[in-house]
Amino acid sequence: MEINNAQRAQILVEALPYIQKYYDKIIVVKYGGNAMINDDLKEAVMGDIVLLSLIGIKVVLVHGGGPEITEMLGKINKKSEFVNGLRVTDQESMDIVQMVLAGKINKNLVNLLQNKGGKAIGLCGVDGHMIKAEQMDERLGYVGEITDVNVQPILDVLEKGYIPVVSTVGYDKDGNTYNINADTAAARIAGALQCESLISMTDIDGILRDKNDPSTLISKIHVSDAPQLIREGVIGGGMIPKINCCIEAIRQGVRKVFVIDGRIPHAILIETLTDEGIGTMFVSGNHYGRKKA
Repeated sequence: MEINNAQRAQILVEALPYIQKYYDKIIVVKYGGNAMINDDLKEAVMGDIVLLSLIGIKVVLVHGGGPEITEMLGKINKKSEFVNGLRVTDQESMDIVQMVLAGKINKNLVNLLQNKGGKAIGLCGVDGHMIKAEQMDERLGYVGEITDVNVQPILDVLEKGYIPVVSTVGYDKDGNTYNINADTAAARIAGALQCESLISMTDIDGILRDKNDPSTLISKIHVSDAPQLIREGVIGGGMIPKINCCIEAIRQGVRKVFVIDGRIPHAILIETLTDEGIGTMFVSGNHYGRKKA
């Protein structure tokens, strides 16, 4: 659809108060889902992040990389096993996880951001002892539960004008490395940063009252209402741990958490810089309803 100059100007006017609101504030983007494996969507996401950075918003990109880890394990004829949605990670698998997350994926994202005109530096949870962890469950091997987050390396990178790109590999005092769930890591990092917002990119529209009807999207949920929505089955299955991470981020001091559909091009910009936004916003308090009501 073609837009004329007046419409372009109106879009910029609408975005202005949001640019002012977020200027010099920190937002954390948890990057995953289809937007991470579809090349066109990946280009759009990286462009969005660079744009936000150039208008003075401090963006921290936290990523996982499950599909690429599975692909690499397959190349060495190692079958991926999961327990309660978490990858069983023995020492050999952990070597692959670290290589794929902190190496291939992380550096590819840094390169994409810089090719879009941004400035980016790749980090993982081992750098600067950022993400301290301990073994979550013996059955899972080197899958870590976060015990402490040191965000000083992220703040140092932001202060120099770079976009931190964080892969979710943790460490312990004995020198072991751990595979960390990206949703959990993003929530803990966002909380430690006391950031303005956490944006979680998923492959769903947001939280739907009726999962088969996009028009039943719940645009705003207060965290105290979330347990009732889980009991009712509105939030269910694999979304429960993701939403629990959103709730934890709010309780740790993040002002807003957005669950958005990363399959929509420029979803980050639509959510951050427009009146209506997309997806579901979590905030403190109770009584869910429309976002802009």
